[in-house]
Amino acid sequence: MDDTDARLRALEDRAQIANLIAAYGPLADTGAGEALAQLWVEDGEYDIGGFGLVKGHAALAAMMDSPVHRGLMEQGCAHILSPHRIELAGDTAVAVGYSTVMRRTGEIYEAWRVSANRWWLVRTAAGWRVKRRENTPLDGSLETRSILEMPDVA
Repeated sequence: MDDTDARLRALEDRAQIANLIAAYGPLADTGAGEALAQLWVEDGEYDIGGFGLVKGHAALAAMMDSPVHRGLMEQGCAHILSPHRIELAGDTAVAVGYSTVMRRTGEIYEAWRVSANRWWLVRTAAGWRVKRRENTPLDGSLETRSILEMPDVA
């Protein structure tokens, strides 16, 4: 692969990963559990700070039917993800950024959860998929802020 091909592939990979991350919010807000689970590999993990570890497609899909999530949807909510910094290393990648869950309270929307996110991704035959996502509320701690540091992906 020459330099131009490698740069084009990297741009395409970043675009696919950015689209995958952007897909999360609308899928969560519509309760599309099965489609949301397909963003992950079959044994993928979602570590939701304060809620626990969700592992595998069935558990990821079921997460959309949890009482907390159903309550948010019934009130009116929006899962908003920032643009993420993406680092590629062959068939693996890491993305870091922010997410905010807004919920409607009366006639206003308020930030219910503001978190640091780290996504570990792998290239599969079906395209890029999430291997692991870490989502930790920004509470000011060093541990939480460290989620935003880009780990060595190589």
